[in-house]
Amino acid sequence: MKLKALLLGAIASTALMPLTASVATAERGSDGNVKLIYWQAPSIMNPYLSGGTKDLEAASLVIEPLARYNQDGAMVPWLVDEIPTVANGGVAEDLTSITWKLTEGIKWSDGSALTANDVRFTWQYCTAEGGGCAQAEHYDDIKDVEVVDDRTVVVHFSVAKPFPYSAFVGGESPIIQAAQFADCMGAKAPECTAENFGPIGTGPFVVTDFRPNDVIQLEANQNYRDPNKPAFASVTFKGGGDATAAGRAVLETSEFDYAWNLQLAPDVLNKMSEAGKGTVVSGFGTLVERIMVNLTDPSPALGDERATIAHPHPFLSDIAVRKALSMAVDRALLVEIGYGVAGKVTCNVLPAPAVYASTANDACMVQDIAGANALLDEAGWVDSNGNGIRDKDGVEISIIYQTSTNAVRQDFQALIKQWWGEIGVETELRNINASVFFGSDPGSPDTYQKLFTDVEMYANNFSGSDPEAYMANWHSSKIPSPDTQWQGTNMPRFINADYDALVSEMAITGDLDRRAELAKAMNDMLMQNYVIIPLVYRGRVSAHSNSLGGVMLNTWDTELWNAADWYRK
Repeated sequence: MKLKALLLGAIASTALMPLTASVATAERGSDGNVKLIYWQAPSIMNPYLSGGTKDLEAASLVIEPLARYNQDGAMVPWLVDEIPTVANGGVAEDLTSITWKLTEGIKWSDGSALTANDVRFTWQYCTAEGGGCAQAEHYDDIKDVEVVDDRTVVVHFSVAKPFPYSAFVGGESPIIQAAQFADCMGAKAPECTAENFGPIGTGPFVVTDFRPNDVIQLEANQNYRDPNKPAFASVTFKGGGDATAAGRAVLETSEFDYAWNLQLAPDVLNKMSEAGKGTVVSGFGTLVERIMVNLTDPSPALGDERATIAHPHPFLSDIAVRKALSMAVDRALLVEIGYGVAGKVTCNVLPAPAVYASTANDACMVQDIAGANALLDEAGWVDSNGNGIRDKDGVEISIIYQTSTNAVRQDFQALIKQWWGEIGVETELRNINASVFFGSDPGSPDTYQKLFTDVEMYANNFSGSDPEAYMANWHSSKIPSPDTQWQGTNMPRFINADYDALVSEMAITGDLDRRAELAKAMNDMLMQNYVIIPLVYRGRVSAHSNSLGGVMLNTWDTELWNAADWYRK
């Protein structure tokens, strides 16, 4: 255990890096309005009720974690004065607790004091029965959050935690106000519309008007801890449209100041940049475009048991079918047409940091149509009636393939449908408005959590550089279901006792080499069971107007992480 403690000190040794100083010297609100465009429109401002990146991004302007990751992936204090470590006494020698001390004087936007009770409440809120918290993996292994005094909170773990920084760190795990959300616990959480659309926060801005899937209006938080920030008096956060229109609005017309997630073909983006009115920013983190394979039956005939573990999928339960689907994909061509230098071929759902990147699945880098056909033949899936679709025991391999509406994704769908057709698989393509697809409405049949189709495609990543919480996404306890308000991160409904055991082991392992081995083993298990079919390791690509200063693209946290430091040049 002593060795683990020493290792923990090494893990956190970069944690005390100071924030990059802002070059803005203007007074709060002196720079007027800043206009952001996110073509995937936010549907909620509560990240605990949505795993959608666009919702996490919007919420990060208002609610904040105790610590977060800067543009270099280093952990930095945010609502605290320092990162707790074993060396400074903030982390217990036996690794069973971590003590956070809030910075003195921080206020909520309503003028009340941020206290340790708010931190404890946040844990209670996310772990309340029936709440279906979308970020539950960040609170794994916590048995209590103890309030010592108004500014001191101790997180107690049920096991020794060599990496105790999952809860309350990063944009996925912010602090919410106990007073505001007190009546929104458990099953009541989705019903609290006013709270979910307009959370009281400690961040630089306050919501003044929230129109789901459309526009958010925000104004400077007059109780923000730095009296000279934010420089902007207000924010117009426009949602909807498409990536092409968003790119043009910044790079060609300067109608907006910042455009997020410009998922555009390289030639399109280059042409827009020629106007000289904006700057494209990009960087690689852990973002992977992938196909999630449904191991359960999404047939509408099953009613309330649709896409639940009570009903295995009629043909995707066969690993030979899943493997053949992966073998048929030409990933190099997808990178070329979809992302250019902002994409790389990957055979992993965990492509970075490099210490965690496996080489065990590299065969997927080369398309193998002949091999896929041979595999399906061997497994008994043949075209028995000559209609071009393979079948077995009366079941045809006929796939409904969904994703969000976006030109690059529709290009991918068309190509993959063609390749799957070459191995005798029928494919119906569906695309859904991104605001709906990545939304949080438990009543909608079209959210990516429900996965009411056979496969779906999207991209995902994680905050920071440690993958413990991310790899826990596919633990059997994280399966979305009616009991969790369809929240959860295990979209394939993957159940594997060996995988669950690896998640548990990583939670208590301090040795860095062993942590890397465990992360790779989990990645390889997902890849070699073909429940996730990775396609492209994507760089984040966004753009800002040439008049907007202070932007530092962050691939390890939210892109709006330092919006308090933005200013007008």
